[in-house]
Amino acid sequence: MKTISTDKAPAAIGPYSQAKIAGGLVFTSGQIPVNPASGKIEAENIREQTKQVCENVKALLEAAGSSMDKVIKTVCFLADIADFSDFNDVYKDYFTSCPARSCVAVRDIPKDCLVEIETIAEL
Repeated sequence: MKTISTDKAPAAIGPYSQAKIAGGLVFTSGQIPVNPASGKIEAENIREQTKQVCENVKALLEAAGSSMDKVIKTVCFLADIADFSDFNDVYKDYFTSCPARSCVAVRDIPKDCLVEIETIAEL
């Protein structure tokens, strides 16, 4: 098992890794829309937040030696299921291989974010 860490994605805000490699797969921790350069959430709406989250996922996968087109599965969390359509409009531009996916609305996401995404990808 190998731990992945990059300054091109937000640092972990708790006792966990940004990503792990095991068995030829990359497992990313849930990514929220924190801009790694500033360490802050700069996006205000679901579209902007989804774009930042996808950029964070992309950075982690690249640091691990993988890519967005190798994503097998995503788990997506929305603070409001009413944002599903706008979320999908951005998501489809990043996850072009149409990985398997779960997408649910949850009560709260850390730092009052609107979206969080975690992935499993091939190396």
